[in-house]
Amino acid sequence: MMKVMKWQKSGLIFTSGKFDWMKTHAQNPLPEDLGNGDYRVHFAGRDSENRARGAYFTFNIKEPSKILEVSSEPSLDLGELGAFDDAGVMPSSLIEYNGKKYMYYTGWSRTIDVPFAFHIGLAVSTDGKPYERLSKAPVLGRNYFDPFIVGGPYVIKENGLFRMWYSSATKWIKESPSQKAQHYYTVKHATSNDGINWNCSSQLCLDYENEEYAIARPVVFKEQDTYYMWFTYRGGNNTYRVGIATSLDGISWRRLHNNLGIDVSDSGWDSEMICYAHPIVFEGQTYALYNGNSYGLSGIGLAKMSAF
Repeated sequence: MMKVMKWQKSGLIFTSGKFDWMKTHAQNPLPEDLGNGDYRVHFAGRDSENRARGAYFTFNIKEPSKILEVSSEPSLDLGELGAFDDAGVMPSSLIEYNGKKYMYYTGWSRTIDVPFAFHIGLAVSTDGKPYERLSKAPVLGRNYFDPFIVGGPYVIKENGLFRMWYSSATKWIKESPSQKAQHYYTVKHATSNDGINWNCSSQLCLDYENEEYAIARPVVFKEQDTYYMWFTYRGGNNTYRVGIATSLDGISWRRLHNNLGIDVSDSGWDSEMICYAHPIVFEGQTYALYNGNSYGLSGIGLAKMSAF
């Protein structure tokens, strides 16, 4: 992971638009390993009002162009009117616990003085298809250490402890009354004994660099004694790219400035941005699911690591 990675792109493997509730986007791919190379990929599709719902498709990594199944109904629908997730839900992380599947997701609501608000919810399933909310309220919302917005959770269970990496806003700014409010959020870390009640802190895992204002979608995994994080970032006039950081404890991180290595194409669906990447490791080979232009407007692409 320390060297420059080279990738072979397979192009789009899934596009949205099959149902009215999933007319556009396939954002934030989240693969669930079903065995034998089959993966159920959870994502957020949007309707004509730009509201996101949880969905999934299934494919085999050996034949990525062949889609085996697509959800005909939302796997996680909009929250109740007035709830934190009544304007959109976005699956972000999945773990198995006590014989059930815990899906942590970002719930969106509409606001007035800032463009949006989002917080972290939890939904549970026994078979991995329809998910039911554990609560109408978020499991991680505004708190002393996170006074603005929290989202994009990624959870692992390690030595009996739940660990979450998530995006937390440090401020909103507005240069003038007529200007749209600008968010600043980056990655933080929280712990829990039950996956429901979380302990947060003020420490940032990743600080802003240059003109950055958005560091999102952390995906964390461990190889031997080192933690690795894939994350999406942007700043200034630059569009999203995917970076990598390493850590020995999962709290203090060091960026690797060669990034993931998947760059924009000369033209087409991923010619403007690369974002929300998630690794798949199958039979010793590393793949990446990722989104392109307009935050996954066209769908989900696949790339295969070819060399260092």
